[in-house]
Amino acid sequence: MAKAEITNHLRRLRFENGEMTQQELADRSKCTRQTIIALEQGKYVPSLALAFRIARVFGVSLDDVFEYQE
Repeated sequence: MAKAEITNHLRRLRFENGEMTQQELADRSKCTRQTIIALEQGKYVPSLALAFRIARVFGVSLDDVFEYQE
């Protein structure tokens, strides 16, 4: 069975939204800057609640932020 992977477009979205800093995204999505760093590096998969909060910060759907690949 192949490993499923979740990738994200956080870095691109931050820069498309006024070059938002990692700290700004963390504050607005109620998590830590370290969490945002780990997400961007692909070292952490967010909870569903955090994923929704991040998508809402950018005003986009979950699929526009996170991508599930098998």
